Amino acid sequence: MADNSTILLSSNDKGDETRVDLGVLEVILGIAARKVDGVSEMRGTLKTGIDTLFGRSNQGKGVSLSVEDDKLTADVYTYLDYGVNVPKVCVQLQKNLTLQLKQMTDLDLTQINVHVVGLVSEADETEVKADTEALFSDDKEDEAKD
Repeated sequence: MADNSTILLSSNDKGDETRVDLGVLEVILGIAARKVDGVSEMRGTLKTGIDTLFGRSNQGKGVSLSVEDDKLTADVYTYLDYGVNVPKVCVQLQKNLTLQLKQMTDLDLTQINVHVVGLVSEADETEVKADTEALFSDDKEDEAKD
């Protein structure tokens, strides 16, 4: 029984099959994408934002896989570091994702669409870290006073 949430890895004459969920492949590609130089972060959804608040992480965020006619297509939504060569980083993303999936599952990606959602500057990152540190330092001082 074939559906669009799994993909066939292998089968034999006896009718035995090995299938993998697309969510697992999304995690593999998400981790590989974050390791590419120039990639700042992957785009998440409201659900991944809420999960992050509760301390859960979604390694597959920013990656969406689809299967049509036994062809695997990946859509990758990413934020890049400010000042990088965007086409070069996107090509490197495509190469790394193809190689990683081939090594781990022996599957070929027919198409990898890289969507650059935005650019993140160093100033943006330091402002967020400073705001976070200030937020937590105020809480500790208030607790000490009580």
